[in-house]
Amino acid sequence: MWVSLALLALGVLVAAVAPRLLARADWTEREPIVALWVWQCVVAAVLLSFALSMTFSAAASWQAVRGRVFATAPAAVVEAYALGSLGPWSAALAVLLACGGLWTGAMLTREVRDTRARRRRQRAELLVRAPLLPGEETGSGPLVLVEGDRPDARWLPGPRPRLVITTAALRRLRGRQLDAVLAHEQGHARARHDWLLHCAAALASGFPRVPVFAAFRAEMHRLVELAADDSASKRFGRLAIALALVGLNEDRGAFGPCPAHHAEVPRRVTRLLTAEPRLTPGRRLRLTAAAALVPAVPLLVALAPGLSALS
Repeated sequence: MWVSLALLALGVLVAAVAPRLLARADWTEREPIVALWVWQCVVAAVLLSFALSMTFSAAASWQAVRGRVFATAPAAVVEAYALGSLGPWSAALAVLLACGGLWTGAMLTREVRDTRARRRRQRAELLVRAPLLPGEETGSGPLVLVEGDRPDARWLPGPRPRLVITTAALRRLRGRQLDAVLAHEQGHARARHDWLLHCAAALASGFPRVPVFAAFRAEMHRLVELAADDSASKRFGRLAIALALVGLNEDRGAFGPCPAHHAEVPRRVTRLLTAEPRLTPGRRLRLTAAAALVPAVPLLVALAPGLSALS
């Protein structure tokens, strides 16, 4: 049972400390793809810690669960976990963590359901704005041009992803700028950023008082845009995507006093124009490897008593 409490404490510790450490890091904007990976590993470690804590608490409380978890384990291994040390508290902890897991699943289901409904509305609106021509089939092409007075380009993910661009964007953007916008949106689609945002939104809406999940959602929205900017700039240059961002957002007041959801656009443009050097390949590799080890820590804590009993 003490293993269950240690895993619970580990999850709480990672949830409290990791967002502060990442907020102080000076490399996340230079390497958004690595930062995305680090954040995913941190959240995975938190969720894995709670899941393992629930498993060991349930094993301590109910023989049916214990028989499945320790089905092939020697008696010495089972004794090493001291499953009966905290008595009825183990059942309460297992039920509490199980309710948290069920709530997480419910929030993710709701997020997916709401997203699908929103996509259906968007596609219905798109069909009204860009009706099919005689003989044309639904979803026959990935690019959809619609009439619009405001420059806009967005990617509609789904079974048949489509890139929607307005006529105003075509008039505003020229040459490599338009190509860079298309590459930016395609970068979102290739990396499946929509699923990452869904998971972050589900955790943050399900547990609004947990700082790590709120920070995870905020950072995902920021970092996926930076990663897509970098994907486009590799092909068409930083200046092209920076000018495209200016062209698409200057009519929305993004470069003056602006709403919070537009505040990141000037910073993205400044980042592209200043072009700070990337981290060395060696440091990127070390950060990636260190992040991959974070979810392994709960596993080591969970297996430590069993391994020590066998040695």
